Order: sequence, then structure tokens, then C-alpha cells
Amino acid sequence: MDNVRLENVCKRYRLRNGVTTVLDNVTFSFPKGYNIAILGLNGAGKSTLIRLIAGAEEPNSGRILRFANISWPLGFAGGVAGSMTGKEGTRFVARIYGKDVDETEDFVRSFADLGDHYFMPVKTYSSGMRARLAFGISMAIDFDCYLVDEILAVGDAVFRKKCEEVFASKLQKSDIIMVAHSPTLLRRYCDAAAILRNGKLVFYPDLEEGIRTYNEFIKRMQEEASQAPR
Repeated sequence: MDNVRLENVCKRYRLRNGVTTVLDNVTFSFPKGYNIAILGLNGAGKSTLIRLIAGAEEPNSGRILRFANISWPLGFAGGVAGSMTGKEGTRFVARIYGKDVDETEDFVRSFADLGDHYFMPVKTYSSGMRARLAFGISMAIDFDCYLVDEILAVGDAVFRKKCEEVFASKLQKSDIIMVAHSPTLLRRYCDAAAILRNGKLVFYPDLEEGIRTYNEFIKRMQEEASQAPR
């Protein structure tokens, strides 16, 4: 059984100097029971892939099937309008996901620890305050699969520890699809890998094999670059 399945998905961007292909007619499954690290060079399209899975972007062609309750990218604050207060945004998201509004609000208000700012418009927040609210709302909703694009914890050391603890508790019954550059972080949370390269995705059910394959690819690129005429 899969959390998400991509069927013949193409995603391209038209830039000033031409067209960039992120996904080139990709059919790929993200199976349940795996915590998957997305590996790829800068600019390969890892963040775009996460947004496609979340539904924040649409493919140019093909379709994305979701068989589980998939989160938005962790820490993403775009779901709360700037004119809303933290309180209004929290209650709005709770209603969308069918959660008890008061319980959700109690959790987020305590977790984010924004004080009186919780009752102020989100557009008045600092970036750190927005992230605290967004992370709190993310943790208030139970998802079958969490999407993480680099951001796993925000704020000072005490708040980051709180983020990591509650996230670890979520992963006892949920899966994760994660983009991160830190091998330590990937090894802490993931057990499988998918390499995004030249518009294609290749799945490695063993994380270490995926990391080793990716590192060998990086090494070959560096060797070729060093041997290229200047």
C-alpha cells in the first residue's frame, strides 16, 4: 500500500534561459511503512517535489494520487492569511481537518508560546513567530505522512527540543518524506531514500545504499569537473 503515487508526472518551469524539467514523465510510489529521504543536487527540484506531493503545486501533466492523510510541508505558514490572528488561523485549520477546535487551540497556544501575539494578526509576526505558529498547528493535526523540507525544528534550543520531542512521538504511528542536507538528520529519521536526478526518481529501500549511491554520484561529478579543460 502506498502513501502517495505519481503517475506519468511531468513538471517543468519556463525560465529566461529555457525550460527546466523537475520531473520527466515519472511514475513512482512512496510506500507506507517507510520514512523516505529525498536526495538530490541543489536545484534538482526536491522542494518542488514536496510541494507537488502536498498539493501546493500542480504538475504540468500526469496525476498524483494520495492514499493517506498527507501533511503540508512542516513549518509552512502560507495556510494562515496575514490578516488572521494566530487564534483565528488555528481555529480555521482545525475546522478544515475536522479536529476539535478548542482542543486544537489549547495545544497550539501552549506549544507555540506566543503570548499576547497569538491574538494579533499574523502579518505582524516575525519570521520566527510565524514558524512557531505553523509548527504548532502542524503538530496539532494527526497526519499519516508528514512532509519535511529542511525545517524540522525552529526557535531557540528549548523550543527546538520541544519540537523534536513532539515530532518523534508523531512518527511512532506516521511516516515521513524528508528533504534535508544533513546525513545525521536523515539517518535519525529515515530508513529509505529516493534520489532525484535529471527529472527521474529512483527508490532505495535501504537508506545507507541510497546515501552511498548519491555520494558516489557526487564524487564522479567532482572528478569530471576537475578533469574538464579550463
